[in-house]
Amino acid sequence: MKRQWIMKHEEDTKSFGQQLANNLKPGDVVALIGDLGTGKTALTKAVATGLGVTEMITSPTFTIVCEYHEGRMPLYHFDVYRVYDPDELFEIGFEEYLFGQGVCLIEWADLVEDILPPSAIRVEITYGEGATERIYEVTLPDDREWALDA
Repeated sequence: MKRQWIMKHEEDTKSFGQQLANNLKPGDVVALIGDLGTGKTALTKAVATGLGVTEMITSPTFTIVCEYHEGRMPLYHFDVYRVYDPDELFEIGFEEYLFGQGVCLIEWADLVEDILPPSAIRVEITYGEGATERIYEVTLPDDREWALDA
């Protein structure tokens, strides 16, 4: 199922991210796709808040993954922008993250799309009309019921 939302302000992103977090369960993978500056990390921060993470969320550009364990389930935040070969992810235990008891949010997921599970939730973020407007095109797995009203 594919749906589209328009985020006009940062508060819309926060609301959407928290609603998304409410629908996530252990083992879910959220593939974030969008150009530089579209708000992938901002959405990750909102999802983290929705999961109960209070630690500061930073982009793991150079470390590839940051782990947060204090929420209702672990959050594994990946930034694969600097991954040139998907095998690099397997070297850090990517499969254990994917099939673990947490949620994986993957920025620049289109760069490693071939190794993502078919059940991944895709969130494509593009620029909208105004400076702060973003368009989220979300593809949800067909077998899931969701309550997203942002």
